[in-house]
Amino acid sequence: MLDHMMSKIAPHYCCGCDRIGSLLCDNCKYNIISDKETICINCRRPASISNLCGDCKVPYERAWIVGKREKVLQRLIGLYKFERAKEAHIQLADLLLATLPVLPDNLVIVPVPTTSAHIRERGYDHCCLVARRLAKIRGLKIEKLLSRKTNTKQRQASAKLRQKQAKDAFEINKKPDADKIYLLIDDVVTTGATIKYAALNLRKAGAKHVWVAAIARQALD
Repeated sequence: MLDHMMSKIAPHYCCGCDRIGSLLCDNCKYNIISDKETICINCRRPASISNLCGDCKVPYERAWIVGKREKVLQRLIGLYKFERAKEAHIQLADLLLATLPVLPDNLVIVPVPTTSAHIRERGYDHCCLVARRLAKIRGLKIEKLLSRKTNTKQRQASAKLRQKQAKDAFEINKKPDADKIYLLIDDVVTTGATIKYAALNLRKAGAKHVWVAAIARQALD
């Protein structure tokens, strides 16, 4: 309600073309989702439609990413994560909706948990908001099966440190159902450490099928 009232007082402008009305207009949304690359989410090499190459051994079976974290998508993510533009979760979720195929009825959406420090800083759990909208529109169940054990920050961390942090970051809240497919939702994939260990925790707890979807990928600076 507050976001809606504020949009009337200070209307949003499109991150791509500055058109008034929304943080992402339909034309700019189309430009993002139509610019597809089929590459491995883990190693960035050419891959099949599953976005996984034949060489990478990861604890998930399929993966989807909207696009590179650059230009319009980078601006939108930045507003959402660092400028408290909460409404951006709608546009980011809609980009994922346009990227994902039809999903099976036995699929459960699992947001990658955000650190408590970031939730306090932003005032919301950014991955959870995106996951909730995705689940609501697709008519799917959402479960917070994972929680964070640590409050480590990955920004400006090396690839080696990211792997170490992610390995110890998660714990299981509830045993997964072996008959379900679990779709992990994350915002940005850099080294792939977060989705790797989040998925690995689900698999070790009993999940037989884990998929991954993320909004953007970026290279490690």
